[in-house]
Amino acid sequence: MPSPLSADPSAAQPPEGGPVDALISQALRLRGGIDAVRRETAADAERSDDPRLRWQRALCELAAHHVDNLGEHLGQLREGLDREGAAAAAGGAARGASAPAATLPRPPGPVDGADAPAGRVGSAEWNFLTDEVTWSDELFQLFGRRPEDGALTLDELPSWLVPEDREVLTALVTDCLVDGKPIDGEFRIVHGEGAVRTVHMMGEPVLDSDGCTASMWAVLRDVTALRRCRQEVHETRDSAHRRRHHAQTEHRLAVELQEAVLPPWRGSLRFPPAGPPVAAADRGCGGALDLAGHYLPSATSSLVGGDWFDAMELPDGRTLLTVGGLTGHGVTATSTMAMLLGAVRGMAVSGTEPGPLMGWLNHLLDASVQPALGSALCCRYDPVTGTLLWSRAGHPAPLLFRGGVGLTLPPPEGMLLGAVADAEYAQAEERLLPGDVLLLHTEGLARRPELARLPELAPRFAAAGSAHECLRVVLEEFGGTEREDDACVLIARIGA
Repeated sequence: MPSPLSADPSAAQPPEGGPVDALISQALRLRGGIDAVRRETAADAERSDDPRLRWQRALCELAAHHVDNLGEHLGQLREGLDREGAAAAAGGAARGASAPAATLPRPPGPVDGADAPAGRVGSAEWNFLTDEVTWSDELFQLFGRRPEDGALTLDELPSWLVPEDREVLTALVTDCLVDGKPIDGEFRIVHGEGAVRTVHMMGEPVLDSDGCTASMWAVLRDVTALRRCRQEVHETRDSAHRRRHHAQTEHRLAVELQEAVLPPWRGSLRFPPAGPPVAAADRGCGGALDLAGHYLPSATSSLVGGDWFDAMELPDGRTLLTVGGLTGHGVTATSTMAMLLGAVRGMAVSGTEPGPLMGWLNHLLDASVQPALGSALCCRYDPVTGTLLWSRAGHPAPLLFRGGVGLTLPPPEGMLLGAVADAEYAQAEERLLPGDVLLLHTEGLARRPELARLPELAPRFAAAGSAHECLRVVLEEFGGTEREDDACVLIARIGA
C-alpha cells in the first residue's frame, strides 16, 4: 500500500496483478510445507511432555499465522487491483472477472467473537480540510461496526479502545499531526461483539502544498491471533528454559549426593588392612580381600540413577560387600539410595545378617514416602574362615571365578525390595579360597545376552594380579557399551 507524503494522487502507481498471483502461489506452497512440519511437530509433542517440543509446535503455529496473514494481504491487494484500472481489468479477463481473494488454510481453533478474519487489514483516511472520514469495508469488519453507522472520527476512536490503551493512541496521533512522525503502534479495541482484539496501526500525515497537514491516512491490522501465538512461543520457550535449568540443577545435586554417598576410594582397597601375618591354622581357608569398584553412568548421562556399590570393614573384622539399584533417576532416586545404603551400613555394623537385613530394607522402602522398587545384593565375608554369607532381593547373583572357570552362584529366594510388605529373604553360604575372584554388579552393566559373556572372562581374571586389573578387564569389555541405565561393578579378590 502506498505511503503518501503529499496530497498528489499520482504519487504512486498500483502494482500489476501478475507478480501478485505469483506471490500468492508461493505463499500457498509455503503454507503446505509448514502444515507438514506442524503435523509432525504436533504428533511428537502429544507423545511427550518435553516443553521444547511444545515450544517448537508454538513456533510452527506462529509461522502458519504469519503466512496466513500474508495470504490475506495478497488477496486484498489482488481484489484492489481487480477493482482499479484497465490493467487489472485485462488481467481479470484472463483469470475471470470475479476471481476470489487468496485464502490459505487456517489452523483449527475458535475466533474470539469477531467476524473479521484474523490478520484482516483495513484502511482509513481522516481529511482535516473537509472533515470527511473514509473507512474501507475491511476496517468496519475489523471493528465489528456497521457501515451505515459511519466511520469513527479521531475524537471518537479512543472510545473503542480499552481504557489502559487510550493514552497510547492519543500519543501516536499527536506525534503524527504535530511533529509529522509516522504512526506505528499497537492497542487493544473492544470489538462490536464485545471481544477484545489487538490492532496494529501504521499511518502518516498527508501534507498540502504549504506543508500543512491536510489529512492523515492509516492502515490497521488485526494481530490478535499473531500476538497470541507469539505469547505462546515466549511462554513455551521460557518453560523449556526453566525445565532445562531445573534438569541441570537436579543433575548437579544428584551427582553431588551420589559422590557423597558412594565409597570415596579409587583403585584397589584391602580388607582387612595389611597387618601381622596370621597363621594358616588360625585363619582357616580365608584371606584378606583385595577390592576394586567402579560406577558407570548411562549413555546419556542426563540423569543420575540410584545404583550403588559399597565395601566396609565391620567391627568384628568381617567385611560387608553390597551392590544395588533403585528405579527412577535424579535427586529422588539418589536420596532414596542414600537412605538405603545408610541403613545397610548401620544394620551391618550392628551384626545383622544379610537375610534379615534385606527384610528390614524391604520394610524401609515399603514405608517410604517416595515409593520405589529396588534390587540389592548383600554379602558378609569372614576372612578367618573364608565364608561368604549372602542374600539378595531380586538382584543378579555374584559370579565366582576359580581356577580359570567362571560360574554364577546358586541364588537364594528373594523378591524385589518394595514389592511385597513383610517379604522374607533367604541366605546362602559359600566357602571362598585364596585366588578366588568375586564379581558383583548391577543390572545396567549390559543387556542380558551380553551378561552371559561374563564367565568367559575367567582366564583373564586368572592371569590378573589384583582386583584392579580384574576391574580393568570388565571395563574393557563392557565400559563402552551404550547402556540405557547406569551401573556399578565391585570386584573382590581373595588374597593368599
